[in-house]
Amino acid sequence: MTSASIVLTAGGTGGHLFPAQALAAELVRRGYEIDLITDSRVSHFGNNFPARTIHRVPSATFRGRSPIEAMRMVATNSNGFKMSYDIMNQSKPKAMVGFGGYPTIPPVLAALARGIPAGVHEQNSVMGRANRFLAPMVKAIAVSFEETKFLEGKLIPKSYVTGSPLRDGVLAMRGGVYQPPQHTQPLNLLCFGGSQGARFFSDVMPVALQLLPSDIRDRLMVVQQCREEDIDRVFDAYEVAGVAAELATFFEDLPQRMAGAHLVVSRSGATTVAELAALGRPAVLVPLPHSIDNDQLENATRFEKAGAGWCFEQAIMTPERLAGTLRRLFEEPATLARAASRSKSLARYDAVGRLADLVVTLAEAPETFAAQRAAEGHAR
Repeated sequence: MTSASIVLTAGGTGGHLFPAQALAAELVRRGYEIDLITDSRVSHFGNNFPARTIHRVPSATFRGRSPIEAMRMVATNSNGFKMSYDIMNQSKPKAMVGFGGYPTIPPVLAALARGIPAGVHEQNSVMGRANRFLAPMVKAIAVSFEETKFLEGKLIPKSYVTGSPLRDGVLAMRGGVYQPPQHTQPLNLLCFGGSQGARFFSDVMPVALQLLPSDIRDRLMVVQQCREEDIDRVFDAYEVAGVAAELATFFEDLPQRMAGAHLVVSRSGATTVAELAALGRPAVLVPLPHSIDNDQLENATRFEKAGAGWCFEQAIMTPERLAGTLRRLFEEPATLARAASRSKSLARYDAVGRLADLVVTLAEAPETFAAQRAAEGHAR
């Protein structure tokens, strides 16, 4: 007998795809076939996605004020809707779940047009624009935080707090114990920022590390994500500073790298923060600036308030400030250990199971979904 199908859709970045990947793996274990609808960026992050088929569907968001650009956006999304509508006819899914990003809008709308029960998952503490647009139309809204900005009014009765689902690779290391650096041991520093953050860290981190005293530089082992065009200059800067470094455009084994780090310096996307908590690692977080909803700033602020790390807005994160922060933390291993413990206290290891339960209910009993949600008191 052919397994029932569920379609997932996510913007083609790690922040959207990784939680979708976690859910897909759990649903496959429960006997479902998974299809993924995303965009062309999936090639950077989707190598391990457990989908029967990965569909790349065109989509666009409106940028600027040009009427011509607006017409192009409408035409692109109309094409994406038609392709998604045809995919629904082929796969005949029992449910559709969107994980945010503008590429999810045409597929979710196509599912709704086909009468397929649909839900969305919001990873951030601020509901993104795509999910805000879709939320009034779907049957279920899964969120990672008890308090989620823009989740209000008629949306609350169909909301469910699941947490942010964690990939199998992260969950496999949940039992690891943080060992703060000793005075004679290497200092493992991991730095990554995604496609929009790697350039900033490539500019700032080498200069900051050159400002550290030689006894710290000599112990440093830096693992850093860089853009392809920046790798040579960053490596040269570390070589001049006498700092050992491993640089790459992407790390397939990033969870293992995080687990092996004494300190992480990164952006503060929801998936990054959830994985830091699951692994119990302290972090210096520099939120992506200029985002419309300041979602990364919200994530980083919550992490800092819990005592799990330190948040610095990019505008004030100079090489001198970063160097001072790193020196203080590396000279105070007890501070790092305390932050690691508080980081781990934020983890929700059951998130993927909770989300899968929700999706199975959506797929198998959509007609009773609203009544069940009401009986559960919205699980808030």
